[in-house]
Amino acid sequence: MTTNDFYSLIAQNDLTLVDFYATWCGPCKAMDPIIDRLSAILNKRATIIRIDIDRKEHREIVARYNIVAVPTFVLFRDGEIVWRESGVMPIERIENAIRRQEEAMTAY
Repeated sequence: MTTNDFYSLIAQNDLTLVDFYATWCGPCKAMDPIIDRLSAILNKRATIIRIDIDRKEHREIVARYNIVAVPTFVLFRDGEIVWRESGVMPIERIENAIRRQEEAMTAY
């Protein structure tokens, strides 16, 4: 994914969950099946993007969002961060963050 692709995706009105991870990271690997399940559960309610912090083409994105720990999950709407949390967590925590944003979107 290019930097321009990333910024285009997060700029959309839809919710975009970004998973900042590293291939060497044990907690990131522990979150892999949770992210896979979440992807199936969300079924187009949110886009999920995975960003490997060690890839050269992702350095600008990692620096811009000050990613210093992995895994870090960032939820965007309209290009703005609406939720951010780092570490291993249950799927329910991420689902709840998405649900709160969906409710906020329908309140407009």
